[in-house]
Amino acid sequence: MFYKFIYRNVFLHMDAEVAHHLGMAFIRSLQATGLLKLLPKIANQRVSTLGLEFDGPLGMAAGFDKNAVAVRALGQLGFSHVEVGTITAHPQSGNEKPRLFRLPKDRALVNRMGFNNDGAVVVAKRLEKLRASQVELPIIGVNIGKSKITELADAVDDYAMSTRLLAKHADYLAVNVSSPNTVGLRSLQSVEALRPILTTVASLAEGKPVLVKIAPDLNDADIIEVAKLVLELGLAGIIATNTTITRTGLISSQAEVDKAGAGGLSGAPLALRSLEVLTLIKDIVGEKATVISVGGIESAAEVSARLEAGAALVQGYSAFIYEGPLWARKIHRALAR
Repeated sequence: MFYKFIYRNVFLHMDAEVAHHLGMAFIRSLQATGLLKLLPKIANQRVSTLGLEFDGPLGMAAGFDKNAVAVRALGQLGFSHVEVGTITAHPQSGNEKPRLFRLPKDRALVNRMGFNNDGAVVVAKRLEKLRASQVELPIIGVNIGKSKITELADAVDDYAMSTRLLAKHADYLAVNVSSPNTVGLRSLQSVEALRPILTTVASLAEGKPVLVKIAPDLNDADIIEVAKLVLELGLAGIIATNTTITRTGLISSQAEVDKAGAGGLSGAPLALRSLEVLTLIKDIVGEKATVISVGGIESAAEVSARLEAGAALVQGYSAFIYEGPLWARKIHRALAR
């Protein structure tokens, strides 16, 4: 209740990106002071997948901790895994601000961040230092994307550079070809463009599991083709789904939607399509590949529904913003009950 009061009366009146940075700073300060260690351990709900042991099914989706600066804190807040990034081979500042918006009536976010991050060299050093500290950490996924300055024709080399730098520090790698905020990126989801990228990343991943993250806006036939490609290449799995460019069925007024503008929509409105894509993929891959379900998950019941539909793991981000820092713990406690 305290968080929701602060959110409604303080954060909601700030620029969404400024509020995000303040929230991140608060979480990191709690971890630095040792206060997060006082939180009780989450009930053991171990999940074995990707050759790894997860303390529970719910993780933090990529996009929240872009630069791997809050991994330990997020683990202490109850996330079994943290997917950092998206990280690009070259550092980049991202798109022009403002670029992050809330649609509170829909419990949704719209972002056109544009892969703002410190770059693979810096993040690799940060992860190396974190690993060397020998502190208790959640499972760390590293989400990699194409640098904006890299031409689409050179995308394979760009992903290869990130993989060489980051794979050794990751528990798994996620290949992001589905953000709507880098021009042309989604064209890499075609099987013809995707095959050489995934083949190269897998060959350089030092044995780490490789997954591909896809958009909910792909038509069903293309989703099936990507799922078949994952099986053909023997990849570890699929993350479904990224944000959507559609704006159908929103409660927010058209003026509010127009004010947010272009970008990827995440949060509750994505739930139905995300579940549909999960079901479609599982029909193809069965138990031969891991599926991580992302999009619109808010409650323990929704987590359970994704697991029952075949997801091995689930991830969230938007609900964390609306529900507060103890959201992951609440979900895991409810699942344990």
